[in-house]
Amino acid sequence: MRDWGAGSPVLFLSGWALPSDFWGYQMLAVARQGYRAVAYDRRGHGRSADPGRSYDHDTLADDLASVIDALGLGGVTVVAHSMGGTEVARHFARHGGGGIARVVLVGTITPFLMKSPDNPAGVDPALLAEGAALLARDFPAWIEVNTPPFFTPDTSPAMIRWGQNMMMSTSLLGAAQLAAANFATDFRPDVRQINVPTLLIHGDRDVSAPLALTAQATAALLPQATLKVYEGAPHGLPLTHVERLNGDLIAFLTGG
Repeated sequence: MRDWGAGSPVLFLSGWALPSDFWGYQMLAVARQGYRAVAYDRRGHGRSADPGRSYDHDTLADDLASVIDALGLGGVTVVAHSMGGTEVARHFARHGGGGIARVVLVGTITPFLMKSPDNPAGVDPALLAEGAALLARDFPAWIEVNTPPFFTPDTSPAMIRWGQNMMMSTSLLGAAQLAAANFATDFRPDVRQINVPTLLIHGDRDVSAPLALTAQATAALLPQATLKVYEGAPHGLPLTHVERLNGDLIAFLTGG
């Protein structure tokens, strides 16, 4: 658990296979602006325990509700990257979004990734199966293959190594089970339950979560959505577009 500063709370949820460290630059920025910046490692990630079970979205949404209640984070703004958006959506579906006043989705993978008759633009399940097989056989190789599109060409080698190392700390069981659930789950009913002001920030070169399939489709389901598209930006926005993202977060928090 990371809990920096005081003031109105901002809770950060990292993406799949990433710990709370991932949000350090954004947490520092909002804490310096007088907010309370909080982040935790979901089960099987970072410093949290690997229970060997309950790697599912219902449980993760319940974990989110428990953190909000335990820390007294009423009126919190939740900032979620990638898979973190699925936890937020399921929290609204299961808990009515209790305690959450606003949402920021960065590089979200909602509402539905897999190709289906009513989601023809989705990803072919055969491609997803190939990725899942590599992940289960050689997780470091999976990370290596997927590293270049996560960053920009001018990202420092040190930043890239740090990003890779953060992912390698994740439970293989948790990573495999959550990856499968992320791709197979239709979150459209959950997303429709998000009834608070929501800012979506997404890169138009996001390979992991293509813009039209994810952020644009999610925004279309939300009654109070604002979508900001970063030109040339990849999936790893919190590491590759630090200053711009920090500025947009603070503007959203201050009502600008």
